[in-house]
Amino acid sequence: QVHVVESGGGLVQPGGSLRLSCSAVGRNLEPYAIAWFRQAPGKEREEVSCIAGTIPNTYYKDTVEGRFIISRDNAKNAVFLQMNDLKFEDPATYYCVIDRAGGCDYDLLRSFGFWGQGTQVTVST
Repeated sequence: QVHVVESGGGLVQPGGSLRLSCSAVGRNLEPYAIAWFRQAPGKEREEVSCIAGTIPNTYYKDTVEGRFIISRDNAKNAVFLQMNDLKFEDPATYYCVIDRAGGCDYDLLRSFGFWGQGTQVTVST
């Protein structure tokens, strides 16, 4: 079993920034795709970003592209989501998902990935 740990959520004003971190106990993250999903109250869970395992591919939801940056630090066994210019549509619980393979396959991530407990992001004046 893989224990996924997210951190970095919080309250920020519109236009502000947060950096989410994801790490895992019991798994070397380097070969695996890692994704960030989010879910706001009353809304469907959606994929925000994904970074592939051994190849430098990334994916961003269109509404966050240019504002969010996903990266990984293999030495720290961690993945980060730098969120800039946060907007009122960004608040949600953000989940880190560790894939069982190296590609950012949406169906595999949703159905078979290892999910963290989530970290809350709030945008408010």
